[in-house]
Amino acid sequence: MAYSSTVFRQLVNMIPSRQFHEEVERSGANRYTKHFTAWNQLLVNIYAQASGKKSLRDIETGLRVQSWAWYHLGLKNISRSQLSYVNARRDYRLFQGLYYHLFSQCAALAPRHRFKFSNPLKVLDSTLVPLCLGLFPWAKYRKCKGALKIHTLLDLRGTIPSFIVVTDGRQHDVKVAKQSKLPLSPDSILVMDKAYIDYQWLYEQHSEGVFFVTRASESCNCEIIGQHGPGDGKAILHDQLILLRGSKSYRRYPDRLRLVTYYDESTEQTLIFMTNNFQLSAKTIAQIYKARWDIELFFKWIKQNLKIKTFLGTSPNAVMIQIWTALIYYLLLAFIKFQTQYKFTLLHFTRVIEEALFQRTDIIALLRLSPNRFKLPHEPDEQRVLLEI
Repeated sequence: MAYSSTVFRQLVNMIPSRQFHEEVERSGANRYTKHFTAWNQLLVNIYAQASGKKSLRDIETGLRVQSWAWYHLGLKNISRSQLSYVNARRDYRLFQGLYYHLFSQCAALAPRHRFKFSNPLKVLDSTLVPLCLGLFPWAKYRKCKGALKIHTLLDLRGTIPSFIVVTDGRQHDVKVAKQSKLPLSPDSILVMDKAYIDYQWLYEQHSEGVFFVTRASESCNCEIIGQHGPGDGKAILHDQLILLRGSKSYRRYPDRLRLVTYYDESTEQTLIFMTNNFQLSAKTIAQIYKARWDIELFFKWIKQNLKIKTFLGTSPNAVMIQIWTALIYYLLLAFIKFQTQYKFTLLHFTRVIEEALFQRTDIIALLRLSPNRFKLPHEPDEQRVLLEI
């Protein structure tokens, strides 16, 4: 069987290489480069993510041991000093652009979200990645702590990020949202927590035809102007129409809003949701906000299964390259999952890929294996061993 049929090669073949090479030529990213091109850099960084490597030395050793399996990819004499050098100096935006090219391909295959309505459903939130201030002085967060923030707009069609901004940990969530041009089409539904309540920004979204669902602030000064619908006396306590009455808030958001008061039996909490959507039922509004939990699960997954908490380099550019290549790897896995309608978890998929990375086998055949096929047989108990002896 040809070397090109390794699992890693099949994974790499799904990258939109034409767009990547065009951007390399346009940006001059390979200028003064003899061997370690931008493409080679991308392959090595994806290899580090797929194999779970924790250091530059681990990457170098792993590639040398597996040299028989990757020389056909154009990788030659890879050393940790080369990787450290290019990660610190080659512009990370090259890999950022590749991510969005891959996202457009991935989004075309993504399954629809679990709700009956057809509106695009997006969740906006951020997660903090702690850093050692001594190693990353440029990422100052507090007096003795460093951190990065990954601001994410998650598309619930396939649970894939449609927009990402990485900042230092001090940047406020709503400030980044206001400064960013979020890819939200009219009729999109944007779900977010109270950290994003800025009435002027919310009114801008409303004026552009974007619906939003969030938690109402405790300090919200408003007047009830009518009932939108009856409560059911159980989960939906109230469904009301309001106008903001604060001296500044009314100027910033002069239109009416909707408040849904919901009682969650599982947590025994009463929650108040605020939205500009008057078509969906109150129960659906509550369920939409509950779907915000998907982004928390996404953040937890990438932190546990991708290398975005410990970094191979300490420069801002090296850190950004590692984050973007980690997300590219996530999209590659999601792309395969969507294409094959893979039924098992993405966590199981990553473990299968890691174990079979340089095997010369069909990746589709690997996906057809049940997780039970990977379990080790039970050792015989002591009594059975004695009988066999």
